Amino acid sequence: MDQENLINVAEKLVISGKGVLAADESSNTIKKRFDSINTVSTESTRRDYREMLFTTEGISELISGVILFDETIRQNASSGLSLVELLSQQGIIAGIKVDKGLKLIPGYTDETFTEGLDGLGERLDEYRNIGAKFTKWRGVIKIGENIPTMNCIKINAHSLARYAALSQQAGLVPIIEPEVLMDGFHDISQCYEVTKDTLREVFYDLGEHGVDFKGILLKPNMVISGKNSVNRAGPEEVAYQTLSCLNDTVPASVPGIVFLSGGQGDEEATVNLNSINIKAKELKSPWELSFSYGRGLQAAPLKEWQGKKEKEKSAQNIFYERSKAVSLARQGKY
Repeated sequence: MDQENLINVAEKLVISGKGVLAADESSNTIKKRFDSINTVSTESTRRDYREMLFTTEGISELISGVILFDETIRQNASSGLSLVELLSQQGIIAGIKVDKGLKLIPGYTDETFTEGLDGLGERLDEYRNIGAKFTKWRGVIKIGENIPTMNCIKINAHSLARYAALSQQAGLVPIIEPEVLMDGFHDISQCYEVTKDTLREVFYDLGEHGVDFKGILLKPNMVISGKNSVNRAGPEEVAYQTLSCLNDTVPASVPGIVFLSGGQGDEEATVNLNSINIKAKELKSPWELSFSYGRGLQAAPLKEWQGKKEKEKSAQNIFYERSKAVSLARQGKY
């Protein structure tokens, strides 16, 4: 894929009113989600669940792309059509999570790096041949006592940059996800400082690796108070701090920012996204400000579905309503 195609795909993913569904839960994560609804996680139940989401009527009006897991990108729908083709027929772009999860940094007790760079070039070529048009890689930064260290930020920034360069080389748009976790007691100003340090380092490394900013998307956390913080900041403050941080760190040539929901409740993630978009219009922010939600779109339909065939339609309706709400928020109209 040439540069023009990379830019084209990146822009399509953040087209007005639409965003990205993260359906890339690892086998362990989806098992936990299925345990919560007393449903056994097998290859076929996982396929049925995702197919139910992907075949929701009208969903392509709200969802531009879906991030898949390695198992899912290889699966066929009940009709025999591949899930990638099923999405493609609706004009939804298939993407793939390519990192291999978190491991503790040797010598550090509570900081992680992300595995998956070994053999990544070959895997990217294979995914492209299956039909993926974009990729995702997540690095995680925790706020706590004496953390994050600058070393942890640098290790994760370097991995994200190497991954992004390899993705673009393979003709795939990289979604770059440096997530500053909301777990903890920190206030919003601590989140601001850590997010700013992280994004500065990430974009410095992306530049060093020759990554074309016009052919990437950034998937950051919102600048938000820790989950256990007292007097958590409200939506207006979240919007102001988030946009200040992005204006300080993200080049205007990046076409879009797709926020993660990051453990926020459905309503909180929607209201904050709405607030960010209203504020961005005032500030004339240069990027499309969209979403790449997993739990923020799936928690309610999963609860409704319960692994039951007869609940599929009602679960799809709930999924559509959640997507509609987030689409409105992404336009500052929620």
